[in-house]
Amino acid sequence: MTDSVAFPQGRVCPHQPAPGYRPLAVQRPLAQVTLYDGRRVWAVTTRDLARRLLVDPRISSDRTNPAWPAIVPIVAAAVNDAQQKVLKIATALVGTDGPEHKAQRKMLIPSFTFRRMNALRPMIQEIVDQQLDEMIKSGAPTDLIPAFASAVPVTVLYRLMGIPDDDHGIFEKLSHQLLAGPNANEAYDQLMGYMSRLIAERRRNPGEGVLDDLLAQHGANDDADHDELVSTLVVQVAGNHGTTGSMIALGLFALLQHPEQLAELRADPSLMPTAVDELLRFLSVPDAVTRLAADDIEVEGTVIRKGDGVFFITSLINRDTDVHDAPNSLGWHHASAADHLTFGFGAHQCLGQSLARITMEIALGALIDRLPSLRLAVPAEEVPFLPAASLQVIAELPITW
Repeated sequence: MTDSVAFPQGRVCPHQPAPGYRPLAVQRPLAQVTLYDGRRVWAVTTRDLARRLLVDPRISSDRTNPAWPAIVPIVAAAVNDAQQKVLKIATALVGTDGPEHKAQRKMLIPSFTFRRMNALRPMIQEIVDQQLDEMIKSGAPTDLIPAFASAVPVTVLYRLMGIPDDDHGIFEKLSHQLLAGPNANEAYDQLMGYMSRLIAERRRNPGEGVLDDLLAQHGANDDADHDELVSTLVVQVAGNHGTTGSMIALGLFALLQHPEQLAELRADPSLMPTAVDELLRFLSVPDAVTRLAADDIEVEGTVIRKGDGVFFITSLINRDTDVHDAPNSLGWHHASAADHLTFGFGAHQCLGQSLARITMEIALGALIDRLPSLRLAVPAEEVPFLPAASLQVIAELPITW
């Protein structure tokens, strides 16, 4: 093993892997990295090994395990007694293994099929057009993130879940507070109370959203698995908060830095579905997927010991030279564009990936079609992005047209 490198590290460019990861890209497919607290964990850097391990039952997603590796201090704080409610949200669906996870996922799968998400295109287009109309009316320059990139997927998700439009603002505030605020437990209680009231209302007046699907599965008994149902709903609307918005903002930033590819996309909108997958590969918004070894695993001539943390470095895996002919270039004709792990792999692969793809496709397509002179309002190097964490996030994206 070479000397361990620190993880995570900040990117110099929002859509390029952190320069400090270069030794990991060289030492394929397995290396070691050091977390903020000095703990050494494993880093997986190639597609084939990542796929093999992500379906291995000895690789655990159980965030309640005391050995769970924390990527930043705020995650470690969630295991303290004062943050148990935050931990409960973190473990709903994505933080469980085996039969429990299978049962939770089975409950949601019918609501997130590609066919159902594709049927939402008119609704998503309407939301995109309305938000873009408001942004244009307000005038340039503006920050794309609050004006459009965050607002669109949040509105889409809330409507899908059946949250009334008038309540979007309060739900947005509480979701942010739950994930990043000092009063996370208070926000959790308020969200749980809100969802309980919404469930009671939808039992009386059913609709056609995800909540209605879940209630139909649970039957008419108000007490049947109530906490599980509410937690599942909260993690869907709060836990997925901001991810697609970050993808839209980063996607536009990357397009504006690649004018030839942007021109090609404008000339041939049929390329957009492939372009979205290529952007997802190129951007690698989730910088890493975290797991824990639940047993000893012999791999690549070494042994990952029980209790070892295992990080799948998405920004390197998505640029695996064994998979991609031109991994560091952005283009719409790469045969391997869809061969990425941005949405994970295996049993915990993101249920909302079809919704995210379709929302990105419609949002980016509308932006570049309706604003032909769209450009950054500041030099690219002045666009601020947040410090290294589990997701790559642009803090502001000033644009004009």
